Amino acid sequence: PRFGMVAVDPRVIPLGSRMTIEGFPGVTFTAADTGGAVIGNKIDIFMDTYAECIRFGVQTRTVTILR
Repeated sequence: PRFGMVAVDPRVIPLGSRMTIEGFPGVTFTAADTGGAVIGNKIDIFMDTYAECIRFGVQTRTVTILR
């Protein structure tokens, strides 16, 4: 895992999908995992450290699926 990968619910966002996330200009994310708590319209962004995850917390962002 590395920054740029996200966990998704594959019933909502198919694995392998590429997307942009509001607040991360110039970064293209890839749906690469299915997290156990990722259900419905939620995603889990992989971050490099635990501290980054805690600082980011839970937020509402606009996700755009790319073709």
